[in-house]
Amino acid sequence: MEFYEIVLILLAGVGAGAINAAVGSGTLITFPALVAFGVPPVSATMSNALGLIPGNIASSFGYREEIRGQGKRLLKLLPASLLGSLVGAYLLLHLPEDTFESVVPVLILVALVLVIGQPMLQRALKRKKLKESQEQPGVPAGTDPGAVATASSDGVAPLAPGRAAVVALIVFLTAIYGGYFAAAQGIILVGLLGLVLSDSIQRINGAKNILVLVVNITSATVYTIVGFDRISWLSVLLIAIGSLVGGYAGARVSRRLSPVLLRTVIVVLGLVAFFRILTM
Repeated sequence: MEFYEIVLILLAGVGAGAINAAVGSGTLITFPALVAFGVPPVSATMSNALGLIPGNIASSFGYREEIRGQGKRLLKLLPASLLGSLVGAYLLLHLPEDTFESVVPVLILVALVLVIGQPMLQRALKRKKLKESQEQPGVPAGTDPGAVATASSDGVAPLAPGRAAVVALIVFLTAIYGGYFAAAQGIILVGLLGLVLSDSIQRINGAKNILVLVVNITSATVYTIVGFDRISWLSVLLIAIGSLVGGYAGARVSRRLSPVLLRTVIVVLGLVAFFRILTM
């Protein structure tokens, strides 16, 4: 590998780590860079998953304030991420490389629509909860619906069984996609979780960082065991160093953004990811 290629891959890792912290889709920087410098697509996918893990860890640490209080919920969702990423890794190793690529742009567009519409949806859900709480005996009119729900010990109101099942299914299906291709899984996960959770987008983004970390660690472990000789270990090292720096810096910046500005960043990067995948 030439010196300029080493520098560019290192910089791509920094950019990918920062973008993954903010929303996801950093793979769309590192994956094309590896392919452009001669790494085969499947090897690039495996090497990229391994290299981005330090960035995932750094961004999760950077979002620790938003993650605090979601521990029990995340523990319940981790098995879905684990199983989904195992399925995705299996698909990567056994299916043609372009199997999911025709579906990816559609998923990204759907996720962006959900991200944009999340505030309106949350307002509608809040009005519905308020109406339901007012219909309960002994609950004064105008009471905050959040005060009616019984919160768990970590401060997060438990989800109804049906909604909890939907959340777990979303995490599982997104993890399959993440284990297979990974690009823009953060955008898809934020968009879909925003549809069913009433949390702020920053808290959802913090949870996303943990769930994506589990997906990447699981799939990377599978790649290492099954395809050790197909991984470009120099690329892994370069992306790891870059994503570690970019992940922490990106988290510190993105968590200070207003909800409107963060949504704008997600939409812009999502559209870039959409067109980038179409031209791959």
